[in-house]
Amino acid sequence: MFPTFSNPKKWLWSIAGTVTLFGLVAFTEHRIRQSHCEAIIVRLHEVDGQRFLTRRDVTGYLTNNGADPLVGKPYDAIDLGVLEQRLQQYSLIKQVHLSRDLAGNLLVDVHQPQPLARLVDEGTNEATRWIGGQYISDEGRFFPLSMNYTARVPVVSGAWFNKHRTLADKAGQPLLTLLQYIRQDELWRAQIAEINIDAVGEVTLWPQVGNYQIDFGTPDGLATKFKKVKLFYTQIAPRRGWDRYHRVNVQYRNQLVCE
Repeated sequence: MFPTFSNPKKWLWSIAGTVTLFGLVAFTEHRIRQSHCEAIIVRLHEVDGQRFLTRRDVTGYLTNNGADPLVGKPYDAIDLGVLEQRLQQYSLIKQVHLSRDLAGNLLVDVHQPQPLARLVDEGTNEATRWIGGQYISDEGRFFPLSMNYTARVPVVSGAWFNKHRTLADKAGQPLLTLLQYIRQDELWRAQIAEINIDAVGEVTLWPQVGNYQIDFGTPDGLATKFKKVKLFYTQIAPRRGWDRYHRVNVQYRNQLVCE
């Protein structure tokens, strides 16, 4: 049997409401498709207050420095996917997402890379080597320095980087893990100033304070080796003097050698 409605008016109002709702949705979608870009709103997501980019930088990348303006352009002539790909070509941008709101604004959400260390060329002289270089991100990738911000991270150098230009592969993974370990520990983040990796991957650390070096060896057994470094910090150096030693070796199993 066919359903019957005891209240025909109620049934008609229900149909009218449904038709009106679909009409409003269709009208709204049509307005959005036909609307123009009213403004570009850039939202920079910072990591630990680090801002390598400005909103002006992002807008310049987005519009090819004004050669491809977007404000006033109809949205049906704007390909958001192409614009996202354009922005992702820049190394100072880790991730980006473009969308638009009902007011016609183009929303640009930008995530910046997090630096773990600053790579410098040990071949340049001491007076100028701090000027150049690149950052190493938490993903093991290199990205350029910024005129807007200088991150306080350890300086990394060494012959190992003559043949390796990323830490995002199998060969670089142990070094990336070391940098992440230092970054995540408040003590080592404050204490480790420089890191050198030689041609075969042996690591030497230099602290912020003192004239000694820490022979770390290969970047493995991190918890055990840093435990020995902490023993030197908390028990040996305070008792015998920070200036007494010029070398601390933690690379050998069950040994802590201070010279």
